[in-house]
Amino acid sequence: MKFLIAGAGAIGGYLGARMAQAGQDVTLFARGPHLRAMQERGIKVISADGDFVAHPRIIGNLEDSGPVDVIILGVKAHGLTQLAPQLQPLIGDNTTVVSTQNGIPWWYFQADAGALTGLHLERVDPSGAIAQSIPYRSVLASLAYFATEIAEPGVVRHVEGNRLSLGEPDGTRSDRAKAIADALIKAGIRCPVTQKIRTEICVKILGNVAFNPISALTRATLVQMATDSEVRPLVRNIMTEVEAVAAKLGIEMPISIDQRIAGAEKIGEHKTSMLQDLEAGRPMELEAVVGAVVELGERLGIAMPHTRTVYACTSLLSRTRQ
Repeated sequence: MKFLIAGAGAIGGYLGARMAQAGQDVTLFARGPHLRAMQERGIKVISADGDFVAHPRIIGNLEDSGPVDVIILGVKAHGLTQLAPQLQPLIGDNTTVVSTQNGIPWWYFQADAGALTGLHLERVDPSGAIAQSIPYRSVLASLAYFATEIAEPGVVRHVEGNRLSLGEPDGTRSDRAKAIADALIKAGIRCPVTQKIRTEICVKILGNVAFNPISALTRATLVQMATDSEVRPLVRNIMTEVEAVAAKLGIEMPISIDQRIAGAEKIGEHKTSMLQDLEAGRPMELEAVVGAVVELGERLGIAMPHTRTVYACTSLLSRTRQ
């Protein structure tokens, strides 16, 4: 299979390097200093599992990609609005598009969402640009469970974790999911295929909606938020509100709120991706992660006072920072 990683930042770069090291046919699309550094020196991964340098094909123009079987979306959710129309010419009848974005994905309500099928969330997909560019039939959902960061252009630091879950949006098992999982497993990635990817998305959202914006406001790590006597109750209240939204979607959480907080505490002194973006001067992934859940709560008639308050403060932080 031919792979294209569209957006070879911290997550996409790490995946691409692992796949190239394993001999997979993978092309990485990037921009700016990171692009130039990878073209000149390859991509270096710094990891407790062992440092290495890989030399996948690197492009700065999607027109140079050529036909591919699988496109892995490595950009943040807010970057998809601009990227998706550029990818449209590369998506054929048999092309699989793997979404890796945090928060509520653009495809979630396009089909197979029961009574809410067809619901459009403007904060996730402004004007429907993503849905118009990426056919629902092409989508294979995924969730990344590893922490990576760009240490410098051309260098990705792997902090912890090594799992990427895959799942069909309709909950079926498919040959394409198994084939892509096999390729990633050969690259050293733990890659289970689940029939409950929608539930897994909600479990991840449960933590992200609480921890990500609070970390941006306080500059705190996961363990600091999870153990602070003042913040832990706020985290719990936000998670309770998010759990109510999930229940309206017909999702029964497989873990408790206490278990979710304990899991964050166990990760330790790790900065959330939103805090990393804030400190690096990059746009925060606020709307797809938090704003979309607030919008969904509004549509479903669920009061979310704690989530709304933290969202409003983080949104103002984002605007004043600009």
